[in-house]
Amino acid sequence: MYLLAPLVWFLPLFVIVLLIILLNFIPVGLWISALAAGVRVGLLTLVGMRLRRVVPSRIIMPMVKAVKAGIDMTVDKLEAHHLAGGNVDRVVDALIAAQRADISLSFERAAAIDLAGRNVLEAVQMSVNPKVIETPVVAAVAKDGIELRAKARVTVRANIDRLVGGAGEATVIARVGEGIVTTVGSAESHKVVLENPDMISRTVLAKGLDDGTAFQILSIDIADVDVGRNIGARLQMDQAEADKNIAQAKASERRFAALALEQENKAKVQEMRARVVEAEAEVPRALAEALRSGHMGVMDYYSLLNLKADTGMRDSISRATGKTGGSDDAPMDQGGK
Repeated sequence: MYLLAPLVWFLPLFVIVLLIILLNFIPVGLWISALAAGVRVGLLTLVGMRLRRVVPSRIIMPMVKAVKAGIDMTVDKLEAHHLAGGNVDRVVDALIAAQRADISLSFERAAAIDLAGRNVLEAVQMSVNPKVIETPVVAAVAKDGIELRAKARVTVRANIDRLVGGAGEATVIARVGEGIVTTVGSAESHKVVLENPDMISRTVLAKGLDDGTAFQILSIDIADVDVGRNIGARLQMDQAEADKNIAQAKASERRFAALALEQENKAKVQEMRARVVEAEAEVPRALAEALRSGHMGVMDYYSLLNLKADTGMRDSISRATGKTGGSDDAPMDQGGK
């Protein structure tokens, strides 16, 4: 009997621990809540979720919301979406919101939108309450060369059918900016755009900018239009500056060419002088050779010297006369007197 006494105490404790483990593994409380809400789900189904590493409350609680909202839903669809990485609670909320707003949205479409990375609940809310997208300042130049800086507000509504594969807000903003640039650029004068800013809205809306996007453009409103720089005058100034630089470059080219030609002429003159000096150096040698060979006599040599001296004297007289400004007749008249 003394040996059985510890077993009497251990057996109830073991049963209590076993019950606690089973209750933690089998969400009996969640099963009772589901039955009370009218959701038919078996205990084995909840145990299977545990084995598949799925938290049962993340499936059962959205299922309860769907059943209470009157949406036809199964536990297997929600669990499959959860295992695929989707947000079950957000999908169910989106389906409930779409049903209340009388928007046609199936579970498969909502699950596809959610798995595509878009917020399906926000898309449904945007379908009911349109969103306003404000574009950055877009600069455009009219034909008269004046720059206009415009800012637009685009009112869009989510297009449920094109949320999967449709372009986002960045594409809408880029297309609106392109439309603003095209409209302003085709205007004859910037004053026309300032007088009728709604022409931008009409032209941009007529282009169908929401094609291929996840939105439907409801309206485009020009929030602000400011006059910027005079681009035409600036371009003319830049062109004039460029022409001046080209002219200066051509003038410098001609000047350098003239300097090069002058240097070339100087080099030729120096070369000719060098040849003359070289030829003059050969004259005494030729005279000596002529005297030795008998082709020239001593008297001939003295006559050549006299001729050279007479020529030098005449050159000296002509230079002196040129400096004083006199004439050749003045000395003769003075001598006659």
